[in-house]
Amino acid sequence: MPMEARKPPRQFGTRLRRLVLGDVDRIGIVLQLAFVALLVWLARDIVLNARENLRAQHISSGFGFLSNSAGFAVNQSLIPYSESDTYLRVFVVGLLNTLLVSVIGIVFATIIGFAVALGRLSPNWLLSRICTGYVELIRNLPLLFQILFWYLAVLAALPSPRQSISAFGLGFLNNRGFVIPHPILQSGWSVFAVAVASGICASLAMSYYSRRRLFATGEKLTIWPFVLAMLLGLPLLSVGLFGSPLHWEIPQLRGFNFVGGVRIVPELVALTLALSTYTASFIAETVRAGILSVHKGQMEAGASLGLSRREVLRLVIVPQAMRVILPPLTNQYLNLTKNSSLAVAIGYPDLFSVFAGTTLSQTGQAVEIIAMTMGFYLAISLLTSAAMSIYGWRIDRSLRA
Repeated sequence: MPMEARKPPRQFGTRLRRLVLGDVDRIGIVLQLAFVALLVWLARDIVLNARENLRAQHISSGFGFLSNSAGFAVNQSLIPYSESDTYLRVFVVGLLNTLLVSVIGIVFATIIGFAVALGRLSPNWLLSRICTGYVELIRNLPLLFQILFWYLAVLAALPSPRQSISAFGLGFLNNRGFVIPHPILQSGWSVFAVAVASGICASLAMSYYSRRRLFATGEKLTIWPFVLAMLLGLPLLSVGLFGSPLHWEIPQLRGFNFVGGVRIVPELVALTLALSTYTASFIAETVRAGILSVHKGQMEAGASLGLSRREVLRLVIVPQAMRVILPPLTNQYLNLTKNSSLAVAIGYPDLFSVFAGTTLSQTGQAVEIIAMTMGFYLAISLLTSAAMSIYGWRIDRSLRA
């Protein structure tokens, strides 16, 4: 009977290494659980200490104060508000005002930033130098200084309401703000809105079809007459059949101020201008770097197909550059939203000013108010990041198709 082959003895180093590596996963899980337990214990200790300190200073805690009457006015509100409304209403008013200036600032900053970036890359020497000077000047000045400049040096120097700067007799600019006509909805508004939405959808569909056909066959379609007919023809047809969708209330000067219309407070104008121009200077450099990251052969290939410089940028260069542009562009959007809290310097009633400022000084509910304010800024930042991530995913998918 043949003897069984004897297994070579395992070396001590090999057995030790296998023993250690075999326990790596279990050791990692144990360490992670221990770290989570430590965090929970620290959070519990912080909450208990804060509660004891508040109790020792006879300061009430909780969110019951939100149902109390605020007792102060707000100079701008997107929803009906009076001094007898609750602190919760104040929170909503400040929240909407912050969202308003953030959305408007993001839109204008994006438009200005892309325009300045393309201007810096323009072969026109004068335009390129002007855009370069804009970037170097605006991005190197503190944002708070720019806000105060627009508010104190520009808007405060405007004439009084009686000497307002008139815009065709419809809008009036003065040191109390910008007064514009107030739209009042009429019975044909719903049909008009459907017509506008249909025109936009049809135009986008035609633009998508034209682009796909260009990439597939190289044939360019002239779609601007169709787009113009959809965007203007459908709304005009609805007006002719169902009447005007809006009635405009024109502001009138009565005494020392205007009556009627919608007044845009100077604080909103100054804050929007400062945030838009300041953020646009950083967006311009981001867009310029993204465009330069695309190989110049792409521009030459587009030109060889007979495309103009504008069409090459729009159809070839910018779609590829957006993969590089999106991450830093998202950071600039988040910075703009958080920088809007500097509105407290000029008295614009944003969330930080009316809730974390006035409400906190009246109620003393520091923990609750700061937690709600931080929660809002965190939520809006996460939503913005999620939206930009979805947009980036769509770009990646379209480029891989």
